[in-house]
Amino acid sequence: MVQQRSFALPAYPRGYHIITSEIERQLSGDMPERGLLHLFIQHTSAALAINENADPDVREDFESIFNHIVPEGLPFLKHTLEGPDDMPAHIKAAMIGSSVSIPITKRRLNLGTWQGIYLCEFRNQGGPRKLIATVYS
Repeated sequence: MVQQRSFALPAYPRGYHIITSEIERQLSGDMPERGLLHLFIQHTSAALAINENADPDVREDFESIFNHIVPEGLPFLKHTLEGPDDMPAHIKAAMIGSSVSIPITKRRLNLGTWQGIYLCEFRNQGGPRKLIATVYS
């Protein structure tokens, strides 16, 4: 059986944000005994990832590293009409990806002890972000 739900996350500031509890809240009551969650973000300037959920320094380091790898204001970028953060946001989103898959066990997301789902917001004013959750059981 396949269930699918679309929902929007509220606007988050630029950075890396743990959204695991928001995803669980959106899916409460729809989790099978076992299965698979596929989570997809419908945007090209934000991404989803799974990583460290305990130390907030990890999220700050992600921001620093990706800004170092893909800085704003590169003189050769052509896509600049939407601001200096837009094209770097597209590149960062392509590097990280638009989806994650997580096993479901005993009606819960079966993440590792130190894992959380990240919204990687690369725009200064990204706005609400639309996600599609597909649950396979």
